[in-house]
Amino acid sequence: MSGSTQGKAGFSTRAIHHGYDPYAGHGALNPPLYLSSTYTFPAVGDGSARFAGEQAGYVYSRVGNPTTALLEQRIADLEGGEAALVTASGMGATTSLLWTLLQPGDEVIADKTLYGCTYAYFNHGLTRFGVKITHVDLTEPANLAKAISDRTRLVFFESPANPNMRLVDIAAIAAIARPCDAKVVVDNTYCTPYLQRPLELGADYVVHSATKYLGGHGDLIAGAIVGPAESLNQVRFSGLKDMTGAVLSSQDAFLILRGLKTLALRMDRHCQNARGIAGLLAAHPKVEICHYPGLETFPQHELAERQMAAPGGMIAFELKGGLRAGCRFMNELRLITRAVSLGDAESLAQHPASMTHSVYSPEERAEHLISEGLVRLSAGLEDMDDLLEDVDRALSKA
Repeated sequence: MSGSTQGKAGFSTRAIHHGYDPYAGHGALNPPLYLSSTYTFPAVGDGSARFAGEQAGYVYSRVGNPTTALLEQRIADLEGGEAALVTASGMGATTSLLWTLLQPGDEVIADKTLYGCTYAYFNHGLTRFGVKITHVDLTEPANLAKAISDRTRLVFFESPANPNMRLVDIAAIAAIARPCDAKVVVDNTYCTPYLQRPLELGADYVVHSATKYLGGHGDLIAGAIVGPAESLNQVRFSGLKDMTGAVLSSQDAFLILRGLKTLALRMDRHCQNARGIAGLLAAHPKVEICHYPGLETFPQHELAERQMAAPGGMIAFELKGGLRAGCRFMNELRLITRAVSLGDAESLAQHPASMTHSVYSPEERAEHLISEGLVRLSAGLEDMDDLLEDVDRALSKA
């Protein structure tokens, strides 16, 4: 997804340059790293004005820091949103947003498949405070039209979904939710704004685990929210400052700014490698099914081509022989690393039922379409021939 849009500079140009003038920073090519926890006031009146929101400036790094502020500007620009707010983790982004927007008696309609910790927060956290959680198969938009009610405040989903790669038609869901005054929140971690921009398709908010592709190197934990400026200001001073305290450090913000500079290049390589691996898996006699949006056999291939600029770097698949075969396959990998997380330079493989989605009971995994034998693979940046050799050899042992 390169080139200019709506008269703007191209994606990579903005990922590298937006919001920072080196000549305003003593000529430093890279933005400064501000390590201060607190900020001084010229006079008492200035401090009072800043606390009242009447004067621009920083007060305390729990609510703002020049390094994190630049990162917020850049992420908002890349996602096509009014504003962004960065947090100490992806879960910090989701919880800070939802604690601000919801109150007892509200309902959240969520897709049937969610990241394990998101599922736990919804069903073991929010429900304790009087928020109703309703899981609906949002791959069929008509299901939302049937389920939505006057209590529904949010519709939440991932697309592609972690870990089984199900897609949700963002524009169709937004068209149903908007007349009902329900806000649509999309977890865009798998795609990043380089491959998909949910706000342009009608979503109200985007959340990210910036730990993944935005950071890109497996050396930090971070999150981000993108949405309306006024609403995110409320999230900053309520959900983030007071309720979660999930404040991103300036050091990690600096590393994500560095990661954004190569995001487009990395995503192109992630996608290229994933296509190659998915093609091998889909054609292999030991593979029961391979879930990858770039395959023509993928049930939602048409939606993927319409909604995403490329099919991404994530693959899910099941081997004939189920869980035992999947475990043997993973144990035989030599180059691809057995680890959770995704979006790193290193290719990673994991077993959701025993790892990222172990917070689900076996019955809940079945209900939410996560099979016990599913293997999730994050295609890294290695040479494709080496990855294909590793996968093929491990399959021969599975």
